[in-house]
Amino acid sequence: MIKRIMDIAGSFLLLVMLAPWMLIIAVLIVIDSDGGVFFPQRRCGKDGVDFIMYKFRTMVKNADEIKEELVNEVEGPVFKVKDDPRITRAGRFLRKWSIDELPQLFNVLRGDMSLVGPRPLEESEMVGDDNWKSARLSIKPGLTGLWQVMGRDTCKFIDWVNYDIKYVENQSLFLDFKILFLTIGAVLGRKGSC
Repeated sequence: MIKRIMDIAGSFLLLVMLAPWMLIIAVLIVIDSDGGVFFPQRRCGKDGVDFIMYKFRTMVKNADEIKEELVNEVEGPVFKVKDDPRITRAGRFLRKWSIDELPQLFNVLRGDMSLVGPRPLEESEMVGDDNWKSARLSIKPGLTGLWQVMGRDTCKFIDWVNYDIKYVENQSLFLDFKILFLTIGAVLGRKGSC
């Protein structure tokens, strides 16, 4: 209950503070390339219940068609390419500073997500170890998590799995506050993400 109160208060406060900037970002996205402002995507939530997660759009309109011509550069089911040609000019800036994730504050406010938890994955990415799947689906996914602040520069999917399990097994309000604090440093330090 305390965590939910923290999620509501934190996401509401951040949305109020960031609203003018989010409006400017929306205008820049529209000016930069064709397509909508937001990128909605179905993700796996707590107990395996799907929800629509929102991001600022950072890719070109025909990104799915171009994806078929690209080769995944990371190990595991998550698709990532270092110099992804699908990313727009505005998108590069938004991703560099993790600004594209800000609309997920609405997901946190609605209760689909928490400020801290394992990052929500698509159903197609939920493969492999059953213990990992059941552990990460036992709690709400988060806007940020242990992997984002501790293992973000590793491209090994198994490391992501291990950080998710470690968070679920050791979750506490103290750990959440620590992760939130470390997230600020990771974003400002532009810590690499594969």
